[in-house]
This record gives sequence, structure tokens and C-alpha cells, in this order.
Amino acid sequence: MFIRPLDPVADGPALHVIFGDPECCTWLPEPAFADLDATIAKLRDWTTGFEATSWAICETPDGPALGRIALYNVGRDKDVWEAACMVNPQARGQNYAARGLHFSVQYLFENTTARRVFADIDPDNHASIRTFEKLGFTREGVLRGEWETHIGIRDSVIFGLLRSDPRPDIPNPPQFIAG
Repeated sequence: MFIRPLDPVADGPALHVIFGDPECCTWLPEPAFADLDATIAKLRDWTTGFEATSWAICETPDGPALGRIALYNVGRDKDVWEAACMVNPQARGQNYAARGLHFSVQYLFENTTARRVFADIDPDNHASIRTFEKLGFTREGVLRGEWETHIGIRDSVIFGLLRSDPRPDIPNPPQFIAG
């Protein structure tokens, strides 16, 4: 497994498999993107905006993106970041999300002044909850009625990890390809 900086245009077609799929986008604030151009536009927006660290997960160094890992500063405090991930349905069950997130969080703590990373997860997104728990994130609470999404008003379960928190070893970490 490899992780590299995300390229919205080059990775757009592979990631549209995720972001153009209504089922994959169930837990996102907005519905699946209607076409490839919309996916590329959103990826551009995300990677040139507040997501300074947005990576593609790949099986081979030059292979297609199987998923996306994003860590972004939420703006309230430069040392507090949010983590998110999406993996192609065909690539699920191979621990890509956990391995990619583990690498990304470690990279963030080693290369920035970040003191905390959190995840904001829909309470019905059980796979995402399991992934963040596996990485040592602590369930901190529930924000009721936090999001108005395309599927209605939703709660948020907040998971947090401090720089000083213990983190489990994750086997077979990805290799990083600098962009």
C-alpha cells in the first residue's frame, strides 16, 4: 500500500467511484456528485482550500486511487485538526482506511504543532467508528442534531486523539510517495 498527495484531476476518475455513489456518500453532508466534473471540482476545492494534507491511497506507486485521506485544520485553533477518509467499496476490508489514517495522523503530529486530531462521525456509520477506535481515538461525546444533511438532521459522534495519547501499532503501514 502507498499513500501520496492527491491530484484532483488525475485521481478524479478513480475517486468518482466513491463520490459519485449515493451509498458511499450516505454519511456526507451533501449527496453524491452528479458527474466526474463535479467530483474533480470538489476535490480541487478541498485540496486547494483548508485541506493542506489530502492524500490518495493506492495499491501500487503509480496505481489508481483506492481512497482518500484528509486531515484539515478546522480554523478554530491551528493546533486542532479533523480527520476523514473514504475508501472505494471494492477495496474495503483490507484495512486501507486504518493504515492510511494511522500514517497520516503520525505524519501530522511529527510535522506540525497539532496537539489534537478529531473525527466527526454519524452514529450510524459503524465502519468509520470501528476504524477510529482501532486507531486509539477516544469517543468523547455526541452532538445531537449537529448536521443538516441530504438525509436529514443528524447527530455527530466525536472521537479525539491527543498528541500524547498512546497509539497502537498498525501492521503493514503504507509507503509514502512525496509529491
